[in-house]
Amino acid sequence: MDKPLVSMVVNNYNYGQFLPEAINSALNQTYPHTEVIVVDDGSTDNSREIIASYGDQIVPVLKENGGQASAFNAGFAASQGEIICFLDSDDIFLPNKVAEVVIAFERHGDIGCCFHPLRLVDNDTGRLLNSSDEGSSREWDLRPHIRRGKLPKGEGLGFTPPATSGLCFKRTLLRQIFPMPEASSVAISDNYIKFMAFALTKGFYLGEVLALQRIHGDNIYTFSGDDKLRARIRILTAYWMRAKLPATERFANKLFAAGIGTYWRAGGLETAYAEVVDSYLSTVSIPKKLEIVLRAFYHRLKP
Repeated sequence: MDKPLVSMVVNNYNYGQFLPEAINSALNQTYPHTEVIVVDDGSTDNSREIIASYGDQIVPVLKENGGQASAFNAGFAASQGEIICFLDSDDIFLPNKVAEVVIAFERHGDIGCCFHPLRLVDNDTGRLLNSSDEGSSREWDLRPHIRRGKLPKGEGLGFTPPATSGLCFKRTLLRQIFPMPEASSVAISDNYIKFMAFALTKGFYLGEVLALQRIHGDNIYTFSGDDKLRARIRILTAYWMRAKLPATERFANKLFAAGIGTYWRAGGLETAYAEVVDSYLSTVSIPKKLEIVLRAFYHRLKP
């Protein structure tokens, strides 16, 4: 009875062909004190019939389409757990996922988040591909680096932050991050949560694969090679981090410059994002604006 309730929040949009496996993987955890929240973001396929078939085994949240950030917000609002684990509906949790995460939070009482690598799986062949940065488990604290404007890679982290299905948080931390800014696309989503967590708390890297990430023809981000999408994510993440947590300004400025440079390399800013860029630059000093532009040129030239 003293074990914490863990909420697993499944976000779904038109992934009915994958959704049952995702839900079942959440329901079949070895750790017993859980709830499964399934957020459907206005799907037009058979997703809602699948969700209804689970009855009271899950907590359904049915909403109009508003993008992944709005699905995260709705799922968090519906959850009750002390620990929150996010799951994309085309991915799968391994059975011991929640049990291992709970142990990590119990043993490291001052952390606010726990990340773990994902094993990539080819959906067509079932073949296991590489994993995202398996390694030794350890605590890390990026708060000083973020405030100095250092990007996480190579700054003591030692791993690339995983996609949605490798992210776990204490509720007390997410109350400082949610509700997150909403947009009509994936462009403001899990990157915002990860970087805000870096800026607010110590974390723990659990160096064990605890989820499978399915690789298929409709992946929005992984292996997409879409530079404009990467640019949008960087620009909007930087914009809202700086707005919500001013102490991250130096970090946000560098991330913002990387987004602009990536956009330039991909052929130029789209109108909606040009407006975001103008708004951001109008609020920084001339020296900082010059630094952002110079950094953007650097990122434009990077291969």
